[in-house]
Amino acid sequence: MNRRELGEAFEEAAAVFLQKNGVQILERNFRCRQGEIDLIGRDGEYLVFFEVKYRKSADLGLPAEAVGAVKQRRICRAAKYYLYRKHLGEGVPVRFDVVAVCGQRMNWYQNAFDYVGG
Repeated sequence: MNRRELGEAFEEAAAVFLQKNGVQILERNFRCRQGEIDLIGRDGEYLVFFEVKYRKSADLGLPAEAVGAVKQRRICRAAKYYLYRKHLGEGVPVRFDVVAVCGQRMNWYQNAFDYVGG
């Protein structure tokens, strides 16, 4: 299994996990010039942009730590474009979450970071 296939497998596992926890998945792998968002879903009143990160082990750091400032800005720019493209106003409450997979353990960090302008 190459890296892309591995990433897709863990994104699918994260989608299943989130659906079991009440999230309605709206989009997968939303790509635009501004960046990519792994999963987009609805959790209650929130439109949630999910980043899925995987590490085989914590030897090189936890997966959630890999979502640094540059990645956050890229996700936020893509989210802003998504809202524009779908004609969703600024009144829509949004959240940025991270689903971190380390080995066989999956953690869902809600509101992992705030909107970063750019």
